[in-house]
Amino acid sequence: MERYYPRILIVTPEVTFLPQGMGPTSRSIFARAGGLGDICATQIHALYEHGADVHLAMPNYRNVFKINAKHTPFVDIHSRRSTLQESRVHLAQDRSFYYHSKLFMNTEWRNVRVALTFQREVINRIIPEVQPDLIHCYGWMTGLIPAMARQYDIPCVFTLYNLDSPKLLLSTIEEEGVDAASFWQDCYYVRMPCNYEETRSTNPLDVLTSAIFSAHVTTVLSQTYLDSLIHENNNHAEPMLKVEIQNKMRTGKLSTLTAAPDSSFDPRTDRALMRLYGPDSYYAGKLFNKLYLQEMLNLRLDSTVPVCFWPTRLESSRAGCRIMSDVLPPILARYRDQGLQIVFISEGDYQEDIRRLVNHLQASDRVAVCDFDAQRYRLAYGGSDFVMMPMHLDPCALPCKIGQRYGALPIGHDAGAIHDCVEHLDADGNRGNGFLFKEFDANGFLWAIDQAMEFYNQTDAFKSKQIQRIMTESMIRFVPDEMVKQTITLYEGILGRPLVQMRDEFESAEPVQQIA
Repeated sequence: MERYYPRILIVTPEVTFLPQGMGPTSRSIFARAGGLGDICATQIHALYEHGADVHLAMPNYRNVFKINAKHTPFVDIHSRRSTLQESRVHLAQDRSFYYHSKLFMNTEWRNVRVALTFQREVINRIIPEVQPDLIHCYGWMTGLIPAMARQYDIPCVFTLYNLDSPKLLLSTIEEEGVDAASFWQDCYYVRMPCNYEETRSTNPLDVLTSAIFSAHVTTVLSQTYLDSLIHENNNHAEPMLKVEIQNKMRTGKLSTLTAAPDSSFDPRTDRALMRLYGPDSYYAGKLFNKLYLQEMLNLRLDSTVPVCFWPTRLESSRAGCRIMSDVLPPILARYRDQGLQIVFISEGDYQEDIRRLVNHLQASDRVAVCDFDAQRYRLAYGGSDFVMMPMHLDPCALPCKIGQRYGALPIGHDAGAIHDCVEHLDADGNRGNGFLFKEFDANGFLWAIDQAMEFYNQTDAFKSKQIQRIMTESMIRFVPDEMVKQTITLYEGILGRPLVQMRDEFESAEPVQQIA
């Protein structure tokens, strides 16, 4: 008997948290390398809350789960009324990711191998077990699954997150246990393939372009980010990727889904904070949480000093991280008298470089460099005044949106998704919500920091008016309701049938239409 309500399988290499009702072990499933994990968590949680039959496939990072479980038992994300009889969490099993202590999602061979092993498990075991009606894949580490899904006539949505993309031979993929011969014709190669035999060992496929090429629908998380990728004068994306994105647009198979923070990111209810607060009580709340954050990270205790928070991964491949290392010495010197402090709660291969720089500057009482931890991450929003986001082209800018909810104003590059959610502050005009720089270099970032500090040095009454306004506006603007409405409408358009029972709660959604 056919299920009336379709089953959705979310395939992702990382997720920050899960609803308890998705299975008896769901509260211990927590593996985050970057913002993609936050986006997937919000998506899954919102779909689950609205009654969708949503399932998750991800690697079984046993060591990561074990380590994270020790640090997060006190963070009450959301409680559930009941536990489902059938688990909706499907962990790919292989020793290649059992023993990881940290996650790295760049395209080094060890991560490519993890991605291939993960996809092998999804293709060979999890998809036959779940029997999904629709698959939603996130990021390059799931890039082969859309091509496989075409062979089984399963609609597949692919979300483009960043532009990392290894180029792999079919022979390499098959050596890792993935039967690429069954779907090789739905992949995108460096040159036009002649036949399977000729292609297998001589013509690499581009994983990310293949995912976009073969997906039923491709989604992005920011219109400005998308515009930057396809603009003829920009070279952010490789030519083949740009062409394929443009093809998806021309055929109506590209959609923008608005990314939003999970509803648990709310300083009025977030139990990771030392003191809860809202727009009207932010000043006292910030003071208490700042002192608690400083004590936790062994920083100099002073509730009057400005605190800046770096929430994104520290990767040597990111120009923004290198710019941060360039500006760290001058900003510490420039604002020494004010005691400016910086908190890094992020992992990545550039973390040790930042640690060495901090030690060289003898600034360990003003700069903290920490691995990701759910409590510290949330507390840093509550205890900081600014969120640093000098990203060249950020795909979703989730930390900027979260920061505004907590009264931590973003300092970022005016491009990509940051442009969509941050407007340079004009206090006299009573508008704007952060500090933007246009020239992507150290001088531009320093200028934006100077603008933020000029605002910080204003009177408390002057600052309070703006921060209260920004927090209030962000509580209304950045909520997951719009994202889940867009997602459900997209899924229903592809499938041609309802996804959830209570369809009438989305009054503004378009009627369900079949997407060819």
